[in-house]
Amino acid sequence: MRRTALLASAALLTALLPLTTAATASGADDPPPAPVDRFEGEVPFAGQPAEGIFTWGGDADDPPALQLADRADAPEGAKVLSGSYDISGYGGFTHDFAADRPAHDWSAHKGIRLWWDGQDNGKEIAFEIKDGGANGEASELWTTSFTDDFTGWKQIEIPFTDFTYRTDYQPVGGIDHVLGLTEMWGYAVTLPVGVKGRFAMDDVELYGRADQSLRASVTTDSAVYPVEEGGTAQVKVTVATTGNVPLDEPVTVTYATAGGTAEPGTDYTPVDGTLTFPAGTASGTTHTVEVPTLRDKAAEPAETVPLKLTVTGAKAPAEIPQAVIDAHGLPYLDSRLPVRKRVADLLSRMSLEEKAGQMTQAERAALTSQGDIAAYGLGSLLSGGGSTPTPNTPEAWAKMVDSFQLRTRATRFQIPLIYGVDAVHGHNNLAGATIMPHNIGIGATRDPRLAEQTGEVTASEVRATGVPWDFAPCLCVSRDERWGRSYESFGEDPALVESMETIIQGLQGRANGKDLSRDDKVLATAKHFVGDGGTEYGSSTTGSYTIDQGVTKVTRQQLEAVHLAPYRTAVDRGIGSVMPSYSSLDVLGDGRGPVKMHARADMINGVLKGRMGFDGFVISDWAAIDQLPGDYASDVRTSVGAGLDMIMVPYAYKDFLTTLTDEVKAGRISERRIDDAVSRILTQKFRLGLFEHPYADTSGAARIGSPAHRAVARRAAAESQVLLKNAHGVLPLKKDQKVYVAGSNADDLGNQTGGWTITWQGASGTHTQGTTVLQGMRKAAPDATITYSKDASAPLDGYDVGVVVVGETPYAEGVGDVGNGNDLELSAADKAAVDRVCGAMRCAVLIVSGRPQLIGDRLGGIDALVASWLPGTEGDGVADVLYGRRPFTGQLPVTWPRSQDQLPINVGDASYDPQFPYGWGLTTLTGVPQGGTATLKALARAAAAAERTGSARAGRAIVTRARLIVQRKAGSAMTEAFAGPFADADHLLLTGRYAAAVAKLTEAYRAA
Repeated sequence: MRRTALLASAALLTALLPLTTAATASGADDPPPAPVDRFEGEVPFAGQPAEGIFTWGGDADDPPALQLADRADAPEGAKVLSGSYDISGYGGFTHDFAADRPAHDWSAHKGIRLWWDGQDNGKEIAFEIKDGGANGEASELWTTSFTDDFTGWKQIEIPFTDFTYRTDYQPVGGIDHVLGLTEMWGYAVTLPVGVKGRFAMDDVELYGRADQSLRASVTTDSAVYPVEEGGTAQVKVTVATTGNVPLDEPVTVTYATAGGTAEPGTDYTPVDGTLTFPAGTASGTTHTVEVPTLRDKAAEPAETVPLKLTVTGAKAPAEIPQAVIDAHGLPYLDSRLPVRKRVADLLSRMSLEEKAGQMTQAERAALTSQGDIAAYGLGSLLSGGGSTPTPNTPEAWAKMVDSFQLRTRATRFQIPLIYGVDAVHGHNNLAGATIMPHNIGIGATRDPRLAEQTGEVTASEVRATGVPWDFAPCLCVSRDERWGRSYESFGEDPALVESMETIIQGLQGRANGKDLSRDDKVLATAKHFVGDGGTEYGSSTTGSYTIDQGVTKVTRQQLEAVHLAPYRTAVDRGIGSVMPSYSSLDVLGDGRGPVKMHARADMINGVLKGRMGFDGFVISDWAAIDQLPGDYASDVRTSVGAGLDMIMVPYAYKDFLTTLTDEVKAGRISERRIDDAVSRILTQKFRLGLFEHPYADTSGAARIGSPAHRAVARRAAAESQVLLKNAHGVLPLKKDQKVYVAGSNADDLGNQTGGWTITWQGASGTHTQGTTVLQGMRKAAPDATITYSKDASAPLDGYDVGVVVVGETPYAEGVGDVGNGNDLELSAADKAAVDRVCGAMRCAVLIVSGRPQLIGDRLGGIDALVASWLPGTEGDGVADVLYGRRPFTGQLPVTWPRSQDQLPINVGDASYDPQFPYGWGLTTLTGVPQGGTATLKALARAAAAAERTGSARAGRAIVTRARLIVQRKAGSAMTEAFAGPFADADHLLLTGRYAAAVAKLTEAYRAA
């Protein structure tokens, strides 16, 4: 049935009705419908920034196939949008308006409607609209749905009042959580999952007239108003309109204090009355209601005084505002008492439900409403990778965290939240923050003091945004470079990882926790306990991952020596929290087989908390308990019983709380275990000073991204560069040379910073502030001729030297696993750039990557080769060593393989024949030591003396001198006889056995 026929029938019906009835039926005062999509070809299939319709989905086979199809029964016009789908994960399509033109204003209309060709499959069709922000891919998403429980065409009308803010996913992380309707960027349709089907839709349009109750709203400046006992809460009530136009009709707000936990007349003076905003009142007009509280002499928990508002003529506030009389006089609030006494006092007052809340951590964007923080007594929130406020500024971060913290004031004991982020190489979720090299680059520096300084910078920038907790450092010992998390490791040698754990003091301060309350320190997290770096290739059962979250098979001795060793050091350094791994541990010979780490009570309770004496708290990984076998109750029971104190349940916080309390009440989880968990959490909250200062201290915000902080990152980038080959003295460059620069990573800040930067996976391009390698080179040699051609297509004649910067594009976790769409080869374009430049001139090749890349087939044609790792935002640091402002001093933190077939290959292996051994790193120091076997003999004696006297500094210097002598002789001609003892020497150095290290280097010298 065509829409024209419907309209004709409606016109005939109207003619038969009385005049007043006809006017009402046709909506005479309504504006005419405003078309959004007619699907006659006026909108192309295209993506941002152009206007267009495009598909999306979780996997390659998820997006639907779309077409503009001729249909004789089209409700409007001749064509409809139709398609087929077979979606396993998620998928749908979007119409985005052009980003380079103004957004659309839908505020004059009541809602949006469309024609849908029903298949009667009983499935929900999600329909969302895009409000505010910069464009359709950076706007707030508001969603509703309808059920396909009919056959044939049906017009679906959706009033704007039906749309709710999406809490599970927002591309921008939230703008104002208000459906403004004046800046609309389009709509999206999410199609059903798990059913193969087809669909058709037509004529999307705006309909009806928006009444004032939709266009006008009453708000309060807060939902919670904490006051000290005897103080007066001031509730500001504001009327606002879409488009900021004056009120058409009067708005009245009747208010009265009622309910809550405070006693009227005893704890506060009741108030009531009416506020009137007459017609013509300007949008933004505010009146204030005062709620006086009364003073008594009793020590009390916090008490609430709700102020109920009844609104006529406008939309009422989403929440009832409430004044809160702060808790006072209770021992746990006395900062003079020892922490253990404060914890004991508070714990003794808490209900089971309140304790369960403290053990619960939710993703901040997953909150149904901020009121859930108090309603469920949540103990913690986090920002996952890319979960940021809008705008993504330090001020917005602090305001966001403070808004969450304010909600805790409406709970009985006003226990503050502990907010956590993955600041794994700087405050990497924050645009403009100082981004350090990833851990693999820090391991390459072999500089524990520098590692500590990077932690200091990170802590300072994180805490200045109101965040007191960092899910770092990663203490994995990476044993297979096919792992997508390789770059999160300091290296393949547990001794190297242990030496870099000075970063914990940079983050937390002194090991006794006395510095945690400072405005430049955060609680650190050792992760991922234990063995995540040892997972076996092909053992992962998570989606398409090949190694991440897989199984680590080790003997008890290997477990202790390799994977547990860094955690002993972390506990000694006072680490405040520990996060178990997603992976499974299979200890050979114990008869248990692979067991998920989140279920290993023997390791968490037994080894970590028991034998090692860890007194912090254990936090689960993201939704990790869902991977345990059994039903949800079993997951909760097993993980808490295994020793997990706080559970990261990003989207399932309500289910978790209910299940946890039910399990305790049923006696399947002991109250003693709950009390232990909550005591550990509260201890760290007290140490952090959150009870005294729950809100952000932004006094250090000016240091975020400051020159002083970037100087630390620049030095880290410089020291992380590992010079693998340097024939003909190509490096350092001279400032008067004509330099030809090429390669995909020479001028790409996103590739240079890698994963876990602004978003979880990271992205190519410019998404934060920093300096690329190319920009750094131009700053280092401002008068030099430096030509850049990404693909090396520009003419190659007339240059003294070429610099080709190649490598990986960003990834994180199992998404980056080799075999999951990734390998260790350079891209075809990068190989071509290397071949073109190095075939035409002397060249240096820089590999910007999170792990070694296979370069052996081109090594002979490359004069200088540099492992640049992922140096962060400060490309100036890379330029510093290229131009000799600093010497190359970095050493390989992992073995550089000849081929992928050698993997895994690590220092200490019985068979060890790499391209470059662990610990290798040439230098451009001007005074490179010389000598031979006689010199090495003398160094061996000096090393033994340094070892006897405990002179670590002298011992390291002696071994370094011996290493440089050996490297000079070896050149780049590596043999198995040379590589093994050379790599062993670096491990011995890190464990303080200087004489043995020189002996191994002497053995390598003889084999060279």
